[in-house]
Amino acid sequence: MPKQKPEIKIESCGLYTPLEREGKELPKLVRSGKYPETNFLGIDRLLARIRKMDKKAQRLGRENIRLFRVDGYYATTFLLSPQSVDTYYIFYPDPWPKEKHHHNRLFNEPFMDAIARTLKPGGIIHTSSDHLPYFEEIFALLKADVRFEETDTFYPPEEEVTDFELIFAHKVPGRASFIRK
Repeated sequence: MPKQKPEIKIESCGLYTPLEREGKELPKLVRSGKYPETNFLGIDRLLARIRKMDKKAQRLGRENIRLFRVDGYYATTFLLSPQSVDTYYIFYPDPWPKEKHHHNRLFNEPFMDAIARTLKPGGIIHTSSDHLPYFEEIFALLKADVRFEETDTFYPPEEEVTDFELIFAHKVPGRASFIRK
């Protein structure tokens, strides 16, 4: 009997958030301990964060975390198999607030196509941003996409809140969750 493919959850908390150094790995480490039967894939472009996360995961004996040093857009678009992801956690992607840099933002039509291709039917995408204009853009993309349907918003438990969220706790983040139809 062929071996069943493991469940993969993409944890990409603040994929491009250079402001957050400490605590970026906390949600993945906490969730991987709570759900040892679930595999978690952490994606980040910065080698230092990948190495730090790897050391902590090894120290805690987490065998259900894999780390991938690559751009999140590239990984989702070109490297992940169709319908291979159960849940995306995309928290605090870089808002690229200057208009001349908006083309660098993670969320756009091609990224929505990649998410829809890789997310299993019934799979969920959780996202949040403290930059409300960008969050409104993300929300509008998801809401307008007929492949997704809004669902109850995911609020991370206190032990999974990142340092980045704590630094900007005075701001009310936009949060949304959508199910892949």
